[in-house]
Amino acid sequence: MDLQVEKRNLLNFEILFAFAAPLRENFNMFGRNKWRARPRRPASEDEDEKPREINVEKSRTRTFDRAVNLLTYKPRSVKELRERLLEKDWTNEAIVEETIEKLEKYGYLNDEQFAKDFAASKLRQKPIGKRVLKQKLAQRKLGRETVDEAIEKAFEETPEAEIIERAIEKRLRIKGKPGTREDTKKFYDFLLRQGFSYDLVRDRMREISKIEED
Repeated sequence: MDLQVEKRNLLNFEILFAFAAPLRENFNMFGRNKWRARPRRPASEDEDEKPREINVEKSRTRTFDRAVNLLTYKPRSVKELRERLLEKDWTNEAIVEETIEKLEKYGYLNDEQFAKDFAASKLRQKPIGKRVLKQKLAQRKLGRETVDEAIEKAFEETPEAEIIERAIEKRLRIKGKPGTREDTKKFYDFLLRQGFSYDLVRDRMREISKIEED
């Protein structure tokens, strides 16, 4: 790819990313439709016998441009971006890997930073425990070590014991104090579903029950 074209694309990426951030936050607030990949058309026997030819230089430019657009829309992990880029039949694995290496070199693609930012964002949006946060990170196609590091960092800044208090306060505002044994069980199950550890939920529910008795 021509160096001037590449620099122009990166400058456009920085400008679009800066303006797109608040738009993405508003978009996330109202939800988004789940993207569904188009099923690939099965290759015919002739296509299997004759390798598909592509214009390498044109493909490099288009692949890089598409990567920039995808990252401008929302941050992604390396594996997520790779899968999206390989959907197109006008590129190939070698060109996609070359594009990813460039984006990593420029600092626009970094799984470790992405995982930490993603974890912190999820905890700001909703009080959840380690188990659920780990599931959400794994869904973004991140490696186990990267996920573990992000979780450790997130709960180091905000301990899980503090986060569960937010979940309890919110539940009490919506449902009120548990008045029956059935209500208490529903409260208990709710906290477990949010991903908080069994021991932490048990201790907090004992405290709530004790307050109710007093």
